[in-house]
Amino acid sequence: MKQWVSALSAGALAIMVFFAPGGSAFANEGIATKDQKQVLNIAHRGASGYAPENTMAAFEKSVEMKADMFELDVQMSKDGELVVIHDTTVDRTTDGTGSVKDLTLEELKSLDAGSWFGESFTGETIPTLSEVLDEYRGRTGILIELKSPSLYPGIEQKVAEELTARNLDKPENEKIIVQSFNHESMQKFHELLPQVPVGVLLGYSPEGISDEQLDRYKAYADYVNPSKSMVDASLVERIHDYNMKTHPWTVRDRESANFLLEAGADGIITDYPDYVAPHPPK
Repeated sequence: MKQWVSALSAGALAIMVFFAPGGSAFANEGIATKDQKQVLNIAHRGASGYAPENTMAAFEKSVEMKADMFELDVQMSKDGELVVIHDTTVDRTTDGTGSVKDLTLEELKSLDAGSWFGESFTGETIPTLSEVLDEYRGRTGILIELKSPSLYPGIEQKVAEELTARNLDKPENEKIIVQSFNHESMQKFHELLPQVPVGVLLGYSPEGISDEQLDRYKAYADYVNPSKSMVDASLVERIHDYNMKTHPWTVRDRESANFLLEAGADGIITDYPDYVAPHPPK
């Protein structure tokens, strides 16, 4: 896997159009622009700065804004269906209450997942992973986060089956990355589908990320994705030394985007895809 990833040239990554960082900016906008190094523009829970997170509206908006990928969160309903929602309860982003794992797909689908964000989004529903994959495969990249997988035994297998059924488990399909804060889950997923790139998510730690950690991660992961507050050029270089890449999270201002580009990050996970420059014309 690692050899395959490192061997690919920038031009070979045909399924994604990459952004490139640099210290320059469009006049009066502070938007990072193309220089020397390529970077993925990853819309966090879709373009969640402009539409309700983890809905089809947010994913469609990210495509409209020409993000390279969108990120989404996957959990499991009471009846074992893979659903796209961030919190382990529905309270914050729908008009319902209760834990995702205690509600059936039918119950989850009956909830309004859009009006909390704005009246124009009333009626948006919680998507299933299969709906999202069917709608957007071939159109954009998808970064799948397994959210709280310890609550959902077997979720790794179910996600693997959804990808395999759509031929998204093949190495030439560089449209899919799977990540989680639960690193044991990512080891399990890597064993199931070793050709699908895996990322480990890391929250802020004052101790930083040790070489011992990076050495462990490289056995199964292709990406180390820490909180943006942990990232500087030195960390990016160390991650690259272990033959991995990094997509820090979550950018909500242009200054942070520019800082991460200058630090050499390989991708930016952001609520606002327009905070990274649009692709220059060819």
